[in-house]
Amino acid sequence: IFFTVGRHSASPASRPRKADAACAVLVLPPSTRVLAMATAAASGGGGKAELEAVCAQPWHVVVIGGGLAGNSAAHSALEHGASVLLLDKSPFCGGNSTKATSGINGTFTRTQADKHIEDSVASFVEDTTKSAQDLARPELIEVLCGESGPAVEWLQRRFALDLSLVSRLGGHSHERTHRGKERFPGMTITYGLMTRFEDVAKREPARAALRNRVKVTELVRDHAAPGAPVRGVRFVELDKKGAEVPHVYTVHADTVVIASGGYGADFSASSLLMRHRPDVARFATTNGAHCTGDGIKMAVAAGADTIDMDVVQVHPTGLVDPREPDAKVKFLAAEALRGSGGFLLDANGRRFTNELEKRDYVTGKMMANKAPFRLVLNAAASRTIEWHCKHYEGRGLMKKLTGDELAREIGVPRAALAAEFDAYSRGAAAHADAHGRKFFVGMPVSIDDEYFYVAVVTPVVHYTMGGVRVSPDAEVLDADGRPLPGLYATGEVMGGIHGRNRLGGSSLLDCVVFGRVAGRVAARYILSRQIGAPGAAAGA
Repeated sequence: IFFTVGRHSASPASRPRKADAACAVLVLPPSTRVLAMATAAASGGGGKAELEAVCAQPWHVVVIGGGLAGNSAAHSALEHGASVLLLDKSPFCGGNSTKATSGINGTFTRTQADKHIEDSVASFVEDTTKSAQDLARPELIEVLCGESGPAVEWLQRRFALDLSLVSRLGGHSHERTHRGKERFPGMTITYGLMTRFEDVAKREPARAALRNRVKVTELVRDHAAPGAPVRGVRFVELDKKGAEVPHVYTVHADTVVIASGGYGADFSASSLLMRHRPDVARFATTNGAHCTGDGIKMAVAAGADTIDMDVVQVHPTGLVDPREPDAKVKFLAAEALRGSGGFLLDANGRRFTNELEKRDYVTGKMMANKAPFRLVLNAAASRTIEWHCKHYEGRGLMKKLTGDELAREIGVPRAALAAEFDAYSRGAAAHADAHGRKFFVGMPVSIDDEYFYVAVVTPVVHYTMGGVRVSPDAEVLDADGRPLPGLYATGEVMGGIHGRNRLGGSSLLDCVVFGRVAGRVAARYILSRQIGAPGAAAGA
């Protein structure tokens, strides 16, 4: 599903700052080759001749991964004068980013200003640090939170995206998670950047190109010694069944940005999930089959260090499909549903937790109580997030029930469920919820409400906080903390950004923030090498 986005001039946040202004003077290398249009590339068409043409063309930046992180890095590099080749092993781009359902965090945004929401970077840093717990890394958190407002503004102005709604998710002190009026925000944002990149590739094939159904297998370095600069990638083509075509291609570039995602669906022989967290492998996952840790494995082979590999987020609300209750891959119930008034009931029809606590906390409470668990929104709450509810209902993952029907489905007396709802409502009105919830939508809740949207939910492997070790400039680091020249990372492939627990709304955010950083710093590195600046060889 694609949609047209308008063309607007870049926002001030997307223009080079003074320190980076020189990046805009990069000169594209001359090329007379004309590549196939991005739409043909996206279909996997072209074959060996086209791939050889792609490899023969000089590139400033190769981006591995076509989700939001990769597309953000690609656009940032383009804005700073670099040429970009984007590679993705799936038949089409998007990755897990298109599945993100709650939104993107941002502080000091025009949406917050329009709604008179008083927020601050300091508050966001405090919330993120608290969520990260003992694994908080202030230097990375400062970038994530400090660049959050400019990231949201960049999406709104540069790509004309609707991010006019804002809500408060678990673990946040303020309403700062942005989404639009329709569709899932991950889908809206990622497709906006994807279609714009395809437009550039069609108009200027010497400046931008996209190739799908190619699997990057190795990073190319100048030599095998530690600290050798990364100068491109090797890849193989995948056929329509996903099998590797037995021919290896090499494409050379000044820099490489890894944006290939995490390892939440890595059940391969070299599974990172099984190596570091075999205890969570029993859970279903929300991750696509492409999330097999390829980028981490390649980076490690090139000398990169990893960090927090045993830290895996189990999300409390994976949707159980009644037609396939044991399916290994599940759709995620957006955290925005709980932020918009949704609450959780156990097998006895009782609330058991503060639904707006951090994800690891809610998951822990579920593990200590009796399944099946149900996510419930009354009519008033569901109207604030109606598109989501109707979407899940259309997929057969949510039901629209009366109070009496809900009591019968749970298997409890109507009076018992009514009493639970009444106690919840009294606690909310008195600001004394039995489980510590402080923010409410759609109150009061009554067994006689017009209807309820109801879904059975279960904990699922959702996000891997571990990954390659990076600097605040998105440089990939070795075990001694030194940058690997020419190699950058963004998105879930990075480790250490979120510490022990990721806040809702910060996944799309780290894709955009560190994607923009990676593209900008890669362009700066290229320029420094062109002019022979001191420190260029070290990735400065």
